[in-house]
Formats: sequence, structure tokens, C-alpha cells
Amino acid sequence: MAERSIGLRGLGSAGLLSGPIVQGMSIAALSGGLLWLVWIYGNGLRDPRYFDGWVLAGGMSLQLGFHIALKTAMLSPKSATRWRNFHIFLGYLLIAAFISHSNFSLPDTNFEWVLWACFVLVTLTGVFGTYLAWSLKAKRGIDERIGYDRIATRRAELAQDVHAVVVTTDPVAAAFGLPAQPYDAWIMDLYTNHLRDFFQGQQNITAHLIGSQRPLKRLTDEIDKLSPYIDRQGQEKLNAVKTLVVEKDRLDFARVYLGLTKGWMFVHVPVTYALIVMAVLHIFVVYAFSSGDW
Repeated sequence: MAERSIGLRGLGSAGLLSGPIVQGMSIAALSGGLLWLVWIYGNGLRDPRYFDGWVLAGGMSLQLGFHIALKTAMLSPKSATRWRNFHIFLGYLLIAAFISHSNFSLPDTNFEWVLWACFVLVTLTGVFGTYLAWSLKAKRGIDERIGYDRIATRRAELAQDVHAVVVTTDPVAAAFGLPAQPYDAWIMDLYTNHLRDFFQGQQNITAHLIGSQRPLKRLTDEIDKLSPYIDRQGQEKLNAVKTLVVEKDRLDFARVYLGLTKGWMFVHVPVTYALIVMAVLHIFVVYAFSSGDW
């Protein structure tokens, strides 16, 4: 059974590795093919900037269509996932088209600088958004039932739950007026010294950003160290406390990454629309000059 589980883990790791590798090779191959087509087009005594320019325009139109479909809820969850993957894939391809269109050089005019800056900002925020999505899938994931606005309420509920578990006393001892077990005092000390502050608010932001679980391990180690020295009832308490600690840590993780996702959307989407507007103006200006109207 152990060999089977190890094999499954190996297959899972191979799947995680092969996906990004295959996608990266596909992006590199298609980008190289695009640059080759632009070179062929230019050697045909034509201006290659019209070719890669329209490739850029077509790609950005597809990206805009994805934003509109997602915003208007026109896609099913499965279709949205597929289109999101295509959206990311196409975004990386458009980087090659943009580099080719700019002729591997920096802009000359103020308008071109604004257009260049918009594209670079959209690209950087897009890469960051891809990293966020990968982080959520590769590290621990997020319970989809807990939305960003629900996190504070759930955090308060966990604080109440852990306090209720810790202060619970033996009903038989309480009925006969017997003194509390010393184990209860030990558990209360653990709660006071290590857990109470942890459950009061957001914790370990930096650790969650880099994917470190050391703070969580320190807390669970404190619980595990106490467990062998107390009775069975106390161990059941500690198991319940440990479960709540893990859930609270996952909640903090969700708070960090959902917050970043919300902030990222406020940058990526508006700049994307600004880029579309600037690109349309750029097309009008180019064709106005080429036709001799200006």
C-alpha cells in the first residue's frame, strides 16, 4: 500500500512538472515560429510591422473577449477554466509579437512610450496573476466556500471554538466540586502563551507569501510536545485544538492570496482596457500617416 501511494505521488509530481514544461516548450516554439514568419514577411519587401501589428491586434481582441465573457458570466465554470488557460497561453505568445513589433528597441515618441508602458504593465501583472493562480494550486489551495468577505467572520468563529475547547472542564468533577485536573491548567497555559494571539487576527503574512509553513509547524509542535504527558481526555482536546489551528492557518493563507488577487485585478483589468484604447488609436494614426492624410 505504501509503495502504491509513493507511486501515485510520483505520478502526480511528474504531471505537475510535465504540464508547465510542455507549455513552456510550446510557447517558445510558437514564439520562434512567429518571429520567423515576420522575418519571411520582411524579406518579401513588405513592412513586417503591419504583419506582427495585426497579430498583436487580433490577440488583444481575443483577450478582450475573454474579459467581457468572464464579466458577463457567459461561460460555464469548465469553459471559464479552459479559456483562462488559453488566455494565459496567448498572453505569453503576444510578448514575442510585441517585441517583434517594437523591432527589439525602445519607443521614440511619447505616445509610443505610453503604449509600451501599458503593454509592459499588463504583461507584468499577467505574469504575477499566473503566479498567484499557480501558488494557490501548488501550495495548499483555498476552500471555495469561504469568500474574502467571509474570512473575518470565520476567524472570529474559530477563536470562539478554540476557547470553548480549552476551557471545557470535566462535568463529573464539576458536579462533585472536585478540583480540576492539572492537565487542564497545562492546556490553558499552552493556549495563553502560544494560541490566543494566533487566533485573534491575521498572522504570518510573510510566511504565507513565500509559502513557508514553519510558523504552523512551531504551533503544532508545541501541541504535540504536550500530548504525551496528559490523559486521554486532554489528548482529545489537543487534537481538536490542532485541527482548529490548521484551519486558522489555512484561513490566513486564503486571506493573503485572495487579497493579492483582488488588488491585482484592480491593476491588470483597467490597464488592459487602457491598452486596447491606445492600440486602436495607434492603428488609426499609422494608417492615417500611410495614406497621406497626415
